[in-house]
Amino acid sequence: MIVDCHVNLWNPEHFTPLYAEQMRRVRSDGDYGLAADAETLHTAMAEVDRAIIFSPRYRDSAGVDGDDGAVADAVARYPDKFVGFAYVDPRQPDCLEQLTHSIEVLDLKGVKYGPIYNGIPLSDPRMTPIYDYCQANDLPLTLHMGTTFAENAPVDLGRAIHVDPVAARFPDLKIICAHMGHPWYEDCITVVRKCPNVYCEIAAIFYRPWQFWNILISAQEYSITDKIFFGTDFPFSQVGESLTGLKNVNHVIADSGLPRVSDETIQRIKHANPFEHWWHGPGPV
Repeated sequence: MIVDCHVNLWNPEHFTPLYAEQMRRVRSDGDYGLAADAETLHTAMAEVDRAIIFSPRYRDSAGVDGDDGAVADAVARYPDKFVGFAYVDPRQPDCLEQLTHSIEVLDLKGVKYGPIYNGIPLSDPRMTPIYDYCQANDLPLTLHMGTTFAENAPVDLGRAIHVDPVAARFPDLKIICAHMGHPWYEDCITVVRKCPNVYCEIAAIFYRPWQFWNILISAQEYSITDKIFFGTDFPFSQVGESLTGLKNVNHVIADSGLPRVSDETIQRIKHANPFEHWWHGPGPV
């Protein structure tokens, strides 16, 4: 089984002009659209068995203003492929009401939040009702951890070290640190190792080969490879290239004699099944 646990969904109407403005700074190929509608996702996810999808609301930082309803529609269209997560923006006064609707009416199965994009730290009191709701309703919480291309985003909020006190306060809340917290992957590995309820995933880090190798070697040395999951961050990365990048992670060291990421680690991540870990029951499979 292969599960892509990090897939973005958006439609053309979810973009603002800020998105193209930001992307011009970081992409030289001129592809600012990066289509990720339901049909595009279904085609792109042909190589995986299941895909966890969400629609980020990063309007004032990255210029994408998604919609949980679009996620629910995609799940309804392809229920055997997609599992939907809600997105939360704690700046909204009715955030909890929106979340309750997305879970209890739209039937989404988890939650995504990007503190670096919405500017609210994990320690902010506005986050507490979200944690309480997720813990009470067995909802895994995926957090964007790591850097970003968006200019209007406080970088420190992407450091996984800030997950540690949250995990301690909410020990039954399953938390997933996206992107292994890169480039501060030591923070991520430290927290994942320390906290039984914290996991991580490798979305969109294979194309930094030296960093990717260092991350997985460190994960091996700290014995957390059983808590790492496969993801792409589609459409920023494709399934095929992400799988190839994982398979070829040792190419960067060639025959240097440096330690190698083991085949066991590579296969364990490739076939990691979040539905056996992120929910207290069997998960929505």
